[in-house]
Amino acid sequence: MPRVAALFRYPVKGFTPEGCESLMVRDEGRIAGDRVLGIRFANSGVADNAWSKKDKFVALVNTPGLARLHLQFDHKALRLRVSLEGAVLVDAALDDNGRKQIAAAVENYVLDLDQNPLSRHPKRLPLRVVGDGVTPRYQDNEAGQVTVHGRESLAAVAVAMGDPNLSECRFRSNIAVEGLEAWEEQSWVGRKVRIGGVNLDVVRPKVRCLAVNANPETGERDAPILATLISAFAQQQSTFAVAMVTSGAGGRIRVGDKVSLVE
Repeated sequence: MPRVAALFRYPVKGFTPEGCESLMVRDEGRIAGDRVLGIRFANSGVADNAWSKKDKFVALVNTPGLARLHLQFDHKALRLRVSLEGAVLVDAALDDNGRKQIAAAVENYVLDLDQNPLSRHPKRLPLRVVGDGVTPRYQDNEAGQVTVHGRESLAAVAVAMGDPNLSECRFRSNIAVEGLEAWEEQSWVGRKVRIGGVNLDVVRPKVRCLAVNANPETGERDAPILATLISAFAQQQSTFAVAMVTSGAGGRIRVGDKVSLVE
C-alpha cells in the first residue's frame, strides 16, 4: 500500500521548505501555513494580499541563490528568521518595521548574487513583504493546490540524471509518497485520491519551471532537469508531480498515512 513518506510546506513563496510530520488541508483546498508570505517587487502593480504569478516575486525561479538561505517561521508569533550558513540575517515580527527589516535583509543578500532579478531593474526596489502570515494565498495556481509526487518517479529522474542523490526538495511538492510505480501518480489526473482521511481531486500534471534546476543546498543551477524530463521521458512539457484540490472537507494528513485511489 502506498504511504506518505514526507510532508513539506513553504511559508514564504519561492523560498526553502519546512519539513512537517503532519499538514492540515483546509476545506478550500490549501495547506495551512503554506505560501502565507511572499517577497514582491515594488513595481508589481499588485495589491499586497492579492494573488499573482511568480514573476512578481523574488523566488527560486529567478534567484537560485535563495536556496542557500534557511528560513524559520513561527506560525503562532508571526515571526520570521532568515539565516545564511548559521549567521542570522534578520529575525523580525510581521509588523511594519519588521517587514521592512526582512525585505531589506533579503534585498541586500540578493543584490550580492551573480544571478539576481534586481541589479538591472531598479524599479523593482524596494522589495516588500506581502501576506498576513496566516492565509495561504501565493501558490502557483490562483485557486490553490496541494502537490504530490512519488519517490519512484524521483528515482527514475535520478537515474536519467546520473545522480543517485537527486533531492526531492528541488521539486517543492507538499507530499512525497512511497510505494507507487514510477510516474504512476500521473495516471491519477482526473481521478480522486484518498490520503489519510482526506479526499482530493487530482486536477493536473505539475509543469515545472527553472526552480528545479537549482541545487537546494548550494543555490547553483547545476542540473538540466527541465531538459532531461523532456528528452529522457518523451514529455511535451517538463512535468513532475501532480496538483490536487480537496474533494469535500479538508483534514489532517500525516507521515505514514495510506494513499489510495477512490473508485
